[in-house]
Amino acid sequence: MDLTFIQNYYSRMSSSPSLSTSDFIPYLNAFLAIVAVYLIYRTVFPQTNPNGQVLNAQKQAKQNPKPIVFTKFTPATLQPFNGVVEERVLMAVKGKVYDVSAGRSFYGPDGPYSNFAGRDASRGLAKGSFEEDMLTPIDEPIDTLEDLSADEIQALDDWERHFAGKYLLCGELVEGL
Repeated sequence: MDLTFIQNYYSRMSSSPSLSTSDFIPYLNAFLAIVAVYLIYRTVFPQTNPNGQVLNAQKQAKQNPKPIVFTKFTPATLQPFNGVVEERVLMAVKGKVYDVSAGRSFYGPDGPYSNFAGRDASRGLAKGSFEEDMLTPIDEPIDTLEDLSADEIQALDDWERHFAGKYLLCGELVEGL
């Protein structure tokens, strides 16, 4: 086997002038310019803030121009916000009430989770059940959720993060006022 071809190739490579760092500066500048433009664009037009509220809050503000006031709800005062009696659809998770009107196709009338509208959905979400028997009757005290397993508590915490990141927090669920 003749190795002269390989020897000639390496001798030409070693005799050619080597690249200096100044040869890469235009490419580095172009890369940094692209990164800077992207960062400025994301600053001026943010997609979301860290908890996801910006994008969804802006959409909801356009859909519902009336201001939303943070309110204390009892199970009885929350019940009308099921999308039928009141137009807004509200739902409680771990004592926090979220305006889920933007997800009306899921939580509003005829939605797959419509039984949670105007109610405390905590137990049903924790247990992964959307049946009516997961809901505490509105004339009974708020469910303390003390009997949930560690896995069910984790599932409920995951749901709470989901609602906090996607919907507006508009109140809290309390016992009778």
